[in-house]
Amino acid sequence: MTLPTTPTAASAATDEPASAQPASAEPAHAAARAAAPPAAPDGLVVVDKPAGWTSHDVVAKARRILRTRKIGHAGTLDPMATGVLLLGVGRATKLLGHLALTDKEYEAVIRLGVTTVTDDAEGETVEERPVGDLAAGRLAAAMAALTGEIDQVPASVSAVKIDGRRAYARVRSGEDVVLAARRVTVGAFELRERRDRATGAPDPAGTDLAVRVACSSGTYVRALARDLGAALGCGGHLSYLRRTRVGPFTVADARSMEAFAERAADAVTPLAAALASAFPSRRVDAGQAGAVSHGRRLPAAGLPGPYGVFAPDGTALALAEDRGGESRYLVVFTPAG
Repeated sequence: MTLPTTPTAASAATDEPASAQPASAEPAHAAARAAAPPAAPDGLVVVDKPAGWTSHDVVAKARRILRTRKIGHAGTLDPMATGVLLLGVGRATKLLGHLALTDKEYEAVIRLGVTTVTDDAEGETVEERPVGDLAAGRLAAAMAALTGEIDQVPASVSAVKIDGRRAYARVRSGEDVVLAARRVTVGAFELRERRDRATGAPDPAGTDLAVRVACSSGTYVRALARDLGAALGCGGHLSYLRRTRVGPFTVADARSMEAFAERAADAVTPLAAALASAFPSRRVDAGQAGAVSHGRRLPAAGLPGPYGVFAPDGTALALAEDRGGESRYLVVFTPAG
């Protein structure tokens, strides 16, 4: 879905007559114009986050690549995880909170027999137990019990806030943190392959489980690993996690950080294209476009849910929805003035 942006030329003006300027002024201005980086485009970038990077690391790198501070992200990934991370650039940061990003998919590996402090491979080992003879039917039943709408207790070392402080910060300061269960939806929790723990080779009796998870926002895959291990009586933790989809954005849309750095602004899907790909479209005439820019409401469009509003030339004007016979704006991208 990545589209190239249209380059914009910088311009310079002066009130002094040409004869009043040094002979070298015009070449100097031309050199400055040539050296000045193009303005960062408004739009979305889908990044394939590398292992070991925080989501903030990716944002910081993107700010350097695009030479702008106005970049945000949707859907934090832990440093251990890789995969789809959505960035908003410029005015498109306003769009992030309105995108349908509630459904997510992951590829993961659960290691049975080892419990950790963080429920994943980054935490210290708490306990090791023998897995024993794990029949396929018993494993399938335990995974089925963690599928559908379930009450899940997030990992104590998580970003959940307690009285304004992150749970992980409280744990690191020595507090004993117990989080309340929350209702989440696990649409799929499927075993893809059992693997030998030492070699990673396929093994029908292996205790490393390669799984696919489709779930709602707020679901912790490492909590699934912990709870599966607990149900089987041997403990378990998450040893690998890759997000393959968030909302409509998949790894097929994602660029590596190297490819992003190489393409820079050309890696950004322009705001209008991003808006049109994620929402129904409403094209208005020039007079209506002016009304939108001034925040004046239009008659209802008769479109379901939020929709993008576009000027006759295709410029993205707003994200709106119908309420009470008229359009009301969730975001206006082109305010007057």
